[in-house]
Amino acid sequence: MVATQTTHKNFKGVEKTVFGRGSFSQLDEILAPQRVENEGYFVFLVDNYFKGKPLEGQVPSHAEDLTFYISVEEHEPTTDQIDQLRDEILAKKGLPSGVVGIGGGSIMDIAKALSLMLTNEGSSTLYQGLNLIKKPGVYHVGVPTISGTGAEVSMTAVLTGPVKKLGLKCEWTVFNQIVLDPELIASVPRNWWFYTGMDTYIHCIESENGRLNNAYSHAYAEQSMKLCREVYLGENSGQTPENDDKLMVASMMGGLSLTYSEVGVCHALSYGLSKILGTRHCYANCLIMNHLADYYPQGVAEFKEMVAYHQIDLPQGLSNDWSDDTITQMAHVSYNLPHMWLHAIGDNWQEVITIDLLKDLFRRL
Repeated sequence: MVATQTTHKNFKGVEKTVFGRGSFSQLDEILAPQRVENEGYFVFLVDNYFKGKPLEGQVPSHAEDLTFYISVEEHEPTTDQIDQLRDEILAKKGLPSGVVGIGGGSIMDIAKALSLMLTNEGSSTLYQGLNLIKKPGVYHVGVPTISGTGAEVSMTAVLTGPVKKLGLKCEWTVFNQIVLDPELIASVPRNWWFYTGMDTYIHCIESENGRLNNAYSHAYAEQSMKLCREVYLGENSGQTPENDDKLMVASMMGGLSLTYSEVGVCHALSYGLSKILGTRHCYANCLIMNHLADYYPQGVAEFKEMVAYHQIDLPQGLSNDWSDDTITQMAHVSYNLPHMWLHAIGDNWQEVITIDLLKDLFRRL
């Protein structure tokens, strides 16, 4: 019998989720049953932003555990970074019981990628793509300290490699456990509170405006955008405890919306900007979204309203300093993301999207 080919996605979700103020204090209890696995220790990956801050003393690491404070200011996660971290950990203590990522989207992507690469041989560059991972990773936990990226629920660990920026994407990438504690995002600097929140808003705009949108993805996007509007344009908008709760849930729902749909034009262009110039993802999305009214007219109009309301400075004229070669490189990176263009444009996307068109879009910046 010939198997019937299906085009419907069949994704694995996060196994366990705890949400609520103070829930981070439950992390040690959550990890305890897993400590009998492998060599009996955990790896904690913590955003270097928290070094010397109160959260450092709250990380439930035991004497046998390894803790790495990782700076994500200079660049997004790279394949070299993951490979070196994996080799160092295995050489020191062998296979851990699990990995815990505490930070923003980059830290969570590092945690997801590391979990997989601890059990898969060779460089992580071999696994950039869909379902290329050969073996399940170790148990891994995500603790977001910033909201908007959706990395806490996505099945992708985005890495920048020597050739491309592309995720390790499979059902084993998804976290086994996430801890959503809104108290952890209270200290986010205002600009990054905006940039990261706009990432989830843009996720939803792109998810909604493409051929893969459906009732499932729409339901999550609709609620996520409602919460974003309350946080960024509502009567009580701004960085408040109530809005931190809302934004954390909006991020999760935005991530789930794009998982069963797809992202589009803005994200495809942001990959080119990040790969070639090292621009951080959420900020890159905001820079680009500002110039995509011909693709997402309603979404861009509302985005600009949010920018003005919160007096966020998005620089103009950036492309004046870029050479044609730089712009061409960015265009090629962005072009080589067919899954995004298929969703955003349709089956004929290659007739519509050209390198010259993409170069013109980058010149808008």
